[in-house]
Amino acid sequence: MEQNDTLEQAGFEAVNLSPELSRAVEAMGYESMTDIQAAAIPAVLAGKDIIGRSATGTGKTAAFGIPAVEMLSAQPGSAAVLVLCPTRELAMQISGEVAKFARFKRDVHLATLYGGQAMPIQLEQLRRANFVVGTPGRVMDHMRRGTLKLDAIKMVILDEADEMLNMGFLDDIRTILADAPEQRQTLLFSATMPPAILQITREFQRDPVMVAVDGGKKTLDAIEQYYYLVPPGQKPDALNLLLQAHRPERALVFCNTRRMVDELVEYLVKSGFKATGLHGEMSQMARTRVMQDFRLGLTKVLVATDVAARGIDVEDVEGVYNYDIPQDDEYYIHRIGRTGRAGKRGAAHILACNRGQVRRIREIRNYIRADIKEKALPSREEILSLRHGQRMDKVREALHEPPQPQTMEAVEALIQEGYDARQIAATLLSMMGEKERRMKLPKVRAVTAAEKPARKPVRSRVAVRLNLGKRQDMAPNFIVSALCDGADIAARDIGRIDVRGDYSLIELTPEDARKVLRTMQKARIRNNRASFTLQSPGKEVPTYPPERRRKRTRPLH
Repeated sequence: MEQNDTLEQAGFEAVNLSPELSRAVEAMGYESMTDIQAAAIPAVLAGKDIIGRSATGTGKTAAFGIPAVEMLSAQPGSAAVLVLCPTRELAMQISGEVAKFARFKRDVHLATLYGGQAMPIQLEQLRRANFVVGTPGRVMDHMRRGTLKLDAIKMVILDEADEMLNMGFLDDIRTILADAPEQRQTLLFSATMPPAILQITREFQRDPVMVAVDGGKKTLDAIEQYYYLVPPGQKPDALNLLLQAHRPERALVFCNTRRMVDELVEYLVKSGFKATGLHGEMSQMARTRVMQDFRLGLTKVLVATDVAARGIDVEDVEGVYNYDIPQDDEYYIHRIGRTGRAGKRGAAHILACNRGQVRRIREIRNYIRADIKEKALPSREEILSLRHGQRMDKVREALHEPPQPQTMEAVEALIQEGYDARQIAATLLSMMGEKERRMKLPKVRAVTAAEKPARKPVRSRVAVRLNLGKRQDMAPNFIVSALCDGADIAARDIGRIDVRGDYSLIELTPEDARKVLRTMQKARIRNNRASFTLQSPGKEVPTYPPERRRKRTRPLH
């Protein structure tokens, strides 16, 4: 297994693509290969199996899409390339990119398979398809129906393999790979390499080339990162102030649960923002419409969960706002990697409302090896000053253009009436800013790093035991999401979560513990059947002694 670390940038002519593909790459504006492309494309064209590690925003889709299109030679209706990915959004994005690579080739026929789309549409695509992109669940559906056969597959690509495992697709992936011919090429791309991923490579790949490119650090270099201390309960207002100050044309806001997505969108819309939400419970039609509006600029602020945001590939995202801090460090990199692309600068912002969240920010900072600076929320005066500066920039731009004749006539008339030209200009500028001076902005109390965070009264808690732990690849964020969705518990009411070998301990209020025990027995978390029991039956006991309670890290919000 070879290891590739950093590679000099090279043009696509170095890999001797066909004239049709070279023309397509040039039409897409590609000039030089990114590190992951320079490392992966020659190896794939040479017939090697690949294990690729690269951050979001580094050109990973082209790293496998270009050689897959180049090597495709199957007849229509005989699937030769299969790409598996975790979400419908990512499947649609990959298909869109592959279609661009293949625009000048006549022998590439795509099928995109995902849940939520009518079967007749997919059956019609499969009738001629030789290049298939899909989610594991829907690919399995077609395999069971006999509408997708893998006997002619020459290349299987697993994109975001770790995320597919997180979503419980391990068994489906094993079944699909086992059904494909042994004499095939297998490409695996994953941001992380947990044991289950390494097991897949041992079982289903042949002498794979490891392409581990530290593209994440380069991506982060183009992103300014800040965090803001916010009093508990004032996160929505704090986000409001930041959006008012920055006025992004496109902004992504991340929450940890779909319920928080819905609540935050409702708040932002009432506050006058063009905002909409994206999460896994929405229909495919609604998700497609949301993404189309965001790409067209009809929606300025998109609020999303991490899983739903997989596959979002929108240029010119000016800012990423972490309303909730992700529990997983890699999720943070995926989030902020959606800004600062294509040589442009980007900005990422984190809202924190207690010491535990500040500690979490330090952990992320150590992981990414990049600075996340503390910053104060903008005041009303600062926002008005920023708006004034933006207004002056527009005026300067307009002064380079010839004025309208009617406008010049109006100004000349005012001067003839005895008004000074400077007085006229100052009055017009003042009128332009009248609406902004009247706007209502929320008031958020300033918090310093040294200030003790405001606290709610301590509530009695009990320890609930979950039968899943580290050996089942369990993590606190998966448990929080399951409890919020399955038992309708607010994330802020969940205490400490201690994930151990074969089980986890969860700190809950007695009321929430009863809800979990009543409603979530036999629920599935990451494709594992869950079982909950009260760790200390008959008593309300704190999970931790009272003297340690102030050190307890509460979850987000």
